[in-house]
Amino acid sequence: MEQLSINGDGLTRIIQEAVPGKQITMAHIISSPNELIYQKLGLDPKIDYNKAAIGVMTLSPSETAIIAADIAMKRAKIDIGFIDRFSGTLIITGRIADVSMAWEAVLLFVENQMGFSVCKITKA
Repeated sequence: MEQLSINGDGLTRIIQEAVPGKQITMAHIISSPNELIYQKLGLDPKIDYNKAAIGVMTLSPSETAIIAADIAMKRAKIDIGFIDRFSGTLIITGRIADVSMAWEAVLLFVENQMGFSVCKITKA
């Protein structure tokens, strides 16, 4: 954030800029989540309750969530729970091994093919 003081009117104006980097800031796997988490996320119980993991990822620029969803679906047997091209959020569900495989594929692709900075996969 940059502060700019304008002489003459005595007011201080703050200019805030958002400059998105090419990065994945979070790639997390929730193992064996409680059904309440599925419900609160609005995930389809017919599809998702029998799954063993939820994957949550945030990407910048936000449109990269579309590419990440495509890669994840092509590399592992997962379902897309939520994708937002405006916030850069991607939520997937599947077996723990499949969600892990999907995240690994996404991180590898965007780092090597797109020049992104990537984080480590975290699990709980």
